[in-house]
Amino acid sequence: MSRTYRIIPADCADYRRLAERRLPRFLFDYIDGGANAEHTLTANCADFARLRLRQRVLCDVSQLDTRCQLFGRTLSMPLTLAPLGMAGLYARRGEVQAARAAEAVGVPFSLSTVGICAVEEVHAACAQPCWFQLYMLRDRGAVTALLQRALAAGCDTLLFTVDLPVAGIRRRDIRNGMLDAGWRGRLAKATQLALSPHWLVDVGIAGKPHHFGNLADRVADPSDLTAFKAWLDAQFDPSVSWADIHWLRQQWPGKLILKGILEPADALRALQCGADGIVLSNHGGRQLDSVASTISQLPGVASALDGRLPILLDGGVRSGVDLLKALALGAQGVLIGRPWAWALAGAGQAGVQNLLEALRNELAVAMALCGVSRIEQINAELLEPCQAG
Repeated sequence: MSRTYRIIPADCADYRRLAERRLPRFLFDYIDGGANAEHTLTANCADFARLRLRQRVLCDVSQLDTRCQLFGRTLSMPLTLAPLGMAGLYARRGEVQAARAAEAVGVPFSLSTVGICAVEEVHAACAQPCWFQLYMLRDRGAVTALLQRALAAGCDTLLFTVDLPVAGIRRRDIRNGMLDAGWRGRLAKATQLALSPHWLVDVGIAGKPHHFGNLADRVADPSDLTAFKAWLDAQFDPSVSWADIHWLRQQWPGKLILKGILEPADALRALQCGADGIVLSNHGGRQLDSVASTISQLPGVASALDGRLPILLDGGVRSGVDLLKALALGAQGVLIGRPWAWALAGAGQAGVQNLLEALRNELAVAMALCGVSRIEQINAELLEPCQAG
């Protein structure tokens, strides 16, 4: 690692380097990688970089404010931490650390069904309820039980993932032995763990238990991650349809946000099913490779919905400038995933909080230089016209 990154991380790329240095290779690649040849993973960021802003001068931006209202809550900026599986393996009790950082900055934290920390543990550590993410499992009784558990813990917002009827092919995980329960996979992971002694002590030993906290009652031995994986693989339901979303809407009394919408027609179906919002998402490029980037799909989806449903976007957001671009093209907010995982792995709760504050500052500076003072003033006029359609 260069001397620069031993001082003060300044952006997502800095935290990515820290995470790569500290995590065992199979864990770093699990969060860093994408599906197949990773074309969509690359496009998510590249298409943000292609967009050009219009700088405006001599505008009074002395009363600049990045706050917004989103799903009934006042946020310091229109951003949420996306749900990430196994975040408790990136740092000791990682979901709790990230949730505390999000609360300190004033943005929501989303807990994955397959997080290491249970929803009760996260809520006990914070004053604000987290959002809860869930998949449609074959065992509808398990779905109902998880919904009731989230409600009992205080969750009022459900992120329901709809783009995982089957798991995508992630070649980095294959190469690192994550999917191999045999001797070769065990040897590969053991070798990588031996090269990460700090992680072994701080997370591997001091961070136990490492089972999926929200699913601890679903397998006989909660500490057996292989058994958990086998159960989860059997639970992904390729038969799920829009009828199941209608059923889900009847089960969940809180806010329902469908995560994994990419096409305008599906956005309209989400509206018809009674969703309270959508996350325009290609699963961070981790599911179907060669689908469009989320930012390139945003104008079409926003046009189809015409303001009838809030749109959040994930995939490729790496700066406050990217956040401004997403808002300009019609999103009401964004989710970030990999950036907070890198910050968590690299510097723990303080890293996540510092990253969020940096993103908020970048957003504020970009707004000022574009001549706007409030979030509601951001629109497509801030982009070069040829890129807003």
